[in-house]
Amino acid sequence: MPRRSKVLSGTLVASALLLTSIGIGTVAANANTPAQAQRAAHTAHTGHTMAVSTADSPEDPDGDGYIPANPPVTGVSPSTKEPPHRYFHEFQAKCSVTHTAPDDPIVFPQQPGKSHDHTFMGNTTTDANSTTASLDAGSTTCLAPGDKSGYWMPTMFDGDTPVLPVGPQTIYYKAGVTDYTSVRPFPKGLRFVVASPMQSAQEFRDHPGFVEGWECGDSFFNVDFPTDCPERQDVQVNIRFQAPSCWDGKNLDTPNHKSHMAYPVVNPGTNNNICPADHPVALPMIEFKMAFPVNGDLSQLRLASGASYTFHYDFFNAWDEPTLGTMVDHCIVGGLQCDARGYDQNHPEAGAALNEDYELP
Repeated sequence: MPRRSKVLSGTLVASALLLTSIGIGTVAANANTPAQAQRAAHTAHTGHTMAVSTADSPEDPDGDGYIPANPPVTGVSPSTKEPPHRYFHEFQAKCSVTHTAPDDPIVFPQQPGKSHDHTFMGNTTTDANSTTASLDAGSTTCLAPGDKSGYWMPTMFDGDTPVLPVGPQTIYYKAGVTDYTSVRPFPKGLRFVVASPMQSAQEFRDHPGFVEGWECGDSFFNVDFPTDCPERQDVQVNIRFQAPSCWDGKNLDTPNHKSHMAYPVVNPGTNNNICPADHPVALPMIEFKMAFPVNGDLSQLRLASGASYTFHYDFFNAWDEPTLGTMVDHCIVGGLQCDARGYDQNHPEAGAALNEDYELP
């Protein structure tokens, strides 16, 4: 008989169960706004069905699915400059799991219980009714108190047991373009979805955000969960996945929660990455690096959204603006490899952006 997958610690499982609130999304009535109609046109995929959103964000002034930036960023062209080469231009956000819930304030705003189950990190208050203002007023499990952003992804299950990342998870903020000096901070309230719960296995593998797929032990680049991985205390299931980092400068959200963002493209005739002309504003490229405490036989592993290749995640920016601005300028624009304090151990002369409490000095 195949052995059951091994969760690394009984204590961790107990903690996961205490954190977990399981819900099943329901299929709602027909959409009645242009944004809802657009969402309804793309709701089904083999093995997974998404409910139709029937409400709009409180921050959407006219219910059309667009949340305009105020002010917008204008007069920007994609930078084709080549600054001095620096191998790294990044910093880390370290954020722990806060709770799970069948909520999604981006895709299903003001509709608690409508989504598949999500595992939330960062802001402790994130739920179906979250807005920029409510997140701003909340608390956070990120090491930097100034990072009140909401980060979430589909909950992983081993059979019926939730498998939640334990301790601070690494969320990289890095330059996705060659001209790292052109990267600017996220605008407050920007939100987007990375990948899709309705994507096929091939779409997941070919996605521009795909880095190393599902990893376990010495097994990398997997679309499906590895059928078996070493049953050792030091082995976990991991995934790395990158987000788009080029912004249209106009919208904090759009009806499909994606089209205001784009991945960098190759500048013709070079090997350099630049933002496309219709998304000219270079922002940090987020990369999730998640570790799930499970190993051994993974045959019963699944996501709340479906198969392994339905992995996706959401980001809702609620950073304190001076803190994020300092981290971007010091670490990304400064060409450093920073930890969550904005300190690069290979360049101690540059100092740290934040103090020992992870706050601005």
